[in-house]
Amino acid sequence: MEKALNRIHPVSDPEATYFLQVSWEKDLGTGFGIILSDGQCAWTGTVSEADISREAADMEMDRKKYVEELKKALIAGEESAGKYNFAVS
Repeated sequence: MEKALNRIHPVSDPEATYFLQVSWEKDLGTGFGIILSDGQCAWTGTVSEADISREAADMEMDRKKYVEELKKALIAGEESAGKYNFAVS
């Protein structure tokens, strides 16, 4: 299993720091687990392959391109800093 951990500062609360961990088996496109923590609490979830396909279709985006954008936003870290905005609600 591969994992990536990134520090994020959501636009919804720029002073806050969150930690986002994404874990996946073969490929992000086959689904992944996610943990979001503010250092005191943690929230977990999973995203299935079907969820990814559905979201790509909803956005009218090629599935492969959608998975590439997910990788950039969720696991690329410093190289994508400032290119993606996160909101926590």
